[in-house]
Amino acid sequence: MSTMAVQRGYAGYLLRPAIVVLCALCWTSFVRFAVGQTGQLSVDASPQTARKIPDKMFGIFFEEINHAGAGGLWAELVSNRGFEAGGPNTPSNIDPWFIIGNESSIIVGTDRTSSFERNPVALRMEVLCDSKGTNVCPSGGVGVYNPGYWGMNIERRKSYKGISPTIRSSDAVSLSVSLRSSDGLQKLASRTITGGKKQFTNWTKIEFHLKSSINNTNSRLQITTTKTGVVWLDQVSVMPSDTYMGHGFRKDLASMLADLKPQFLKFPGGNYAMGNYLRNAFQWGDTVGPWEERPGHFNDAWGYWTDDGLGFFEFLQLAEDLGASPVWVVNDGASANEEVSTARIASLVKDVVDGIEFARGGPKTTWGSVRAAMGHPQPFKLDYVSIGNQECWMLYYRGNYQKFYSAIKASYPDINIISSCDKSTISPSNPADLYDVHVYASSANMFSRTSMFDNTPRSGPKAIVSEYAVTGNDAGKGTLVAALAEAAFLVGLEKNSDVVEMASCAPLFVNDNDRRWSPDAIVFNSWQHYGCPNYWMLHFFKDSSGATFHPTTMQISSYDQMVASAITWQSPKDKSTYLKIKVVNFGSKAVDLNITVMGLESGIKSSGSKKTVLTSAAPLDENSFQQPEKVAPVSSPLADATQQMGVSVSPYSLTSFDLLLEPSKHSSI
Repeated sequence: MSTMAVQRGYAGYLLRPAIVVLCALCWTSFVRFAVGQTGQLSVDASPQTARKIPDKMFGIFFEEINHAGAGGLWAELVSNRGFEAGGPNTPSNIDPWFIIGNESSIIVGTDRTSSFERNPVALRMEVLCDSKGTNVCPSGGVGVYNPGYWGMNIERRKSYKGISPTIRSSDAVSLSVSLRSSDGLQKLASRTITGGKKQFTNWTKIEFHLKSSINNTNSRLQITTTKTGVVWLDQVSVMPSDTYMGHGFRKDLASMLADLKPQFLKFPGGNYAMGNYLRNAFQWGDTVGPWEERPGHFNDAWGYWTDDGLGFFEFLQLAEDLGASPVWVVNDGASANEEVSTARIASLVKDVVDGIEFARGGPKTTWGSVRAAMGHPQPFKLDYVSIGNQECWMLYYRGNYQKFYSAIKASYPDINIISSCDKSTISPSNPADLYDVHVYASSANMFSRTSMFDNTPRSGPKAIVSEYAVTGNDAGKGTLVAALAEAAFLVGLEKNSDVVEMASCAPLFVNDNDRRWSPDAIVFNSWQHYGCPNYWMLHFFKDSSGATFHPTTMQISSYDQMVASAITWQSPKDKSTYLKIKVVNFGSKAVDLNITVMGLESGIKSSGSKKTVLTSAAPLDENSFQQPEKVAPVSSPLADATQQMGVSVSPYSLTSFDLLLEPSKHSSI
């Protein structure tokens, strides 16, 4: 997210709840009393006017916001696994870990005895009680527990991998590691770690698997003992064994991304990449290598700690798993409150070039060998680098940008470099392959932006609209009307795809327990998830990348609340070709629409076409865990599809007509 976007996004929440209710009543009355309308939609499907939409037109933008990654897409169940979140000074806060027992039986704190140079803090448990004697431990023992990110979802018969380097200087060790209910009373799975006096004199990495016999969506990890002595813990991890593609991503959430067929993945964020201060910016080099050796950092832009298990390598891996092109947002020496001058930027420029070598270098190069050691000897296909996050207004941006541009192009001339400045600033002396655009607006304003790029000069670099979203009063936590406004905006991007190369919404994810921003496309907690209306809206555009665009003309008297687009696309499953006509009705009137298709080289088959509608009873309707598909697409066969047909378009709706074309004669460009 951009800094300007933050200011715009929160402004809408200052409106009083009464106004929201009043607006909802207005929407409802509009739908109830609106009078029907008639109109004409003409589609020119002739080859002469057809134009190919860019192959990477629609993708996704991931930012570590709302606990999207830590406690979300990244499947690690333990929060603050390395005990570093309390800072480097010890003893420090171990939140969210809790102590089991009182000060007469155990003293828990942190010290700097870890074996990991980059994350020196470890947990120290001094156990004062024993299984026998004068100070007997309470039943179940003493120790610590971790509730994860608002509860761990533990599923019956599924395996969970645990890792913990532990140390005990002189005495034997006997630790019980268990998954339990949130109150600790119900044991789901357990493992006992034991060893003699010499076994744990030095830091020792222990790996084990836990398999639960019970489902529990609000579980915790518990480590206890009834043996007196001192035990140190560090880098305590619990990961599901079954993750997306086996690469550590939460399977249900990653599958929702895959269902969108994204053509690119922009990462790791906007403000998150910058940080409020440079010390808290995303530093790619600190996020590669073994997970337990990464120092982690405080995400000061959005107010929480991340252990960087979801790091540079994992973002590249996720893009590969999704079949998407990675788009790396690099820190250009600027944070929200600091900026490195051009005279001092050289080391940061070199760091970015090194990062590209990590992604693209051969397995024997300095940084490519690090990637290879992580299990990926083949280079990743990193073809896009975005310099900064909408910081063109800052004092040193343009000078710094040119340093990054020159250095990257010198080593990797094929990489597409994205500028944070607008198109008017780009010239031979300030070159760019693409320029970044962020659009945050009310629903009405977003709908009007369907024509935003109509008058853009057709030569020069194209735009990547990497962040767009409806914000404000009627956006709610993801309303139908917000999704329709964004759909109209995307229709405009399709129409202008000769000057717009790529587009992605923002933000992508929100953990329902930590809403830093609304609305978002996908909502989740430890065990549930659902797509907001704008997530389902994106499904209407997932076949557009690389498809053939056809001009359309809409004629409706005294009604300017409808926009439409048309493409031909080929199904990857059976190679059938469809003419897809999308119609957004942003208004309160039902429309009887006469559709005329001209210039088709082959006819429309008599069967096999379908109609898909995204709508609901009221424009402010939202999805929820209780009603996850209250606003979701509904498909039905479209009988008697022809080149001239009458259709009905509901108020406040997005409708897609997929017309199955006869084979052989049709050709796409």
